[in-house]
Amino acid sequence: MQISGKNFIGGDRSSESGKFVYSYDATTGEKLSYDFAQATPAEVDAAARAAEAAYPAYRSLPAAKRAEFLEAIADELDALGDDFTALVTQETALPNARIKGETGRTSGQMRLFAKVLRRGDFYGARIDTAMPDRKPMPRVDLRQYRTAVGPVGVFGASNFPLAFSTAGGDTAAALAAGCPVVFKAHSGHMATAECVANAIIRAAEKTGMPKGVFNMIYGSGVGENLVKHPAIQAVGFTGSLKGGRALCDMAAARPQPIPVFAEMSSINPVLVLPEALKARGSAVASELAASVVMGCGQFCTNPGLVIGIRSPEFSTFLEGLSAAMADQAPQTMLNAGTLKSYEKGLAALNAHSGVKHLAGQTQEGNQAKPQLFKADVSLLLNGDELLQEEVFGPTTIVVEVDDKAQLIQALHGLHGQLTTTLIAESGDFSTFADIVPVLEQKAGRLLVNGYPTGVEVCDAMVHGGPYPATSDSRGTSVGTLAIDRFLRPVCYQNYPDALLPDALKNANPLGIQRLVNGEKSTGAL
Repeated sequence: MQISGKNFIGGDRSSESGKFVYSYDATTGEKLSYDFAQATPAEVDAAARAAEAAYPAYRSLPAAKRAEFLEAIADELDALGDDFTALVTQETALPNARIKGETGRTSGQMRLFAKVLRRGDFYGARIDTAMPDRKPMPRVDLRQYRTAVGPVGVFGASNFPLAFSTAGGDTAAALAAGCPVVFKAHSGHMATAECVANAIIRAAEKTGMPKGVFNMIYGSGVGENLVKHPAIQAVGFTGSLKGGRALCDMAAARPQPIPVFAEMSSINPVLVLPEALKARGSAVASELAASVVMGCGQFCTNPGLVIGIRSPEFSTFLEGLSAAMADQAPQTMLNAGTLKSYEKGLAALNAHSGVKHLAGQTQEGNQAKPQLFKADVSLLLNGDELLQEEVFGPTTIVVEVDDKAQLIQALHGLHGQLTTTLIAESGDFSTFADIVPVLEQKAGRLLVNGYPTGVEVCDAMVHGGPYPATSDSRGTSVGTLAIDRFLRPVCYQNYPDALLPDALKNANPLGIQRLVNGEKSTGAL
């Protein structure tokens, strides 16, 4: 497998600095035999300028043409073979089956956005025709649709080397919207990023896309230059709260502030309600433990907090959960940095007087060992930041509340989340119906009798939530609604039909559904 390690800029490869960064075997810690060129400020500038130069032509392409590009990317991803899978596994320690599944999800995202482009609802076309005889004032002809915001900077995620990285959801949504991309490769899987970037470039060449539609840079310290570059009009990020907040602050401080759509931190509380514990407490304990340790707990939707009401059934459940967690095997994490962060999070929990360790072997060695803790409810009620901070890895914290009133009080104390989950039976639904409005204010996705690990890529999915889960709770980074982040509305007043975009022309040549004078219509005017 050919790995050049050079930056992707405007359809060419570049290596100006003479300095290199390296990729490592996630299991052994050994340096791999690839040199990746540290991007210089001039190369970051060149990548952003290449995207800027590609933007007018790319955004003006018919949506069907962009759809062909996305489908070509999907085909190239599907054609990556077992040697590619082995490489990703080497860089991330994720198993082959996970990588193959994630490859399919990544190509599937591209094809799903191609469908969005072909059906045309992303335009959001609205037409209010002129009313020259309206009294006391006539109405002018007004037509609105949505168009690409401009070049987008995307940062690769550590925990999903494919689905949230080079050709992941942010890249797919931006390209679908008509926005060229400058991608910052994640340091944890740069060889993987290169293989995927090559696939994107092959697809771009096969479908005649403008050079600069996709660019990629390597190295540390390049993110600030990318976010501050005047050509970049939006940013997509998946990572830590510290990193995401830093990018948001940089973007807000620009002479022209831009939006940063950052997915950052979520503890994804799971509420186990009384009737469910009576009916199937043992099964819930086993299922929950499996969700906590899935993928070594390296999912942004990992259930990091479990809340229940004090009762004999909850005590029995807690014993079962402790036993289940104690039985879980250690796992290798994505990289040494992730393991160090996990160890730091565990140390903070162990050192807190209000937290008790319930299960798990002493954390040592080069693998993450699953852990279970119990925290006093006062930490939630009093706003202690310890319980609000995600511990990225195979661990969770249990909180026992006295009654329903204290449960609601504790929920009000939570920060924003990607998910909240109810484990409940029919009797619980009526007894605890009034907690649902609280959960709606706290999370982007509400689950009943399921576990949050696992995100379906579809039209209805929301993978977002109030801060700090994301920096902007009005969007999602998974599902077709993700395209909205990279579009903006434009209104045309009294424009000649010939000068209007096809989505707004009288004849409706695209055959899309439009809102015409307040009524849905697929016909011509």
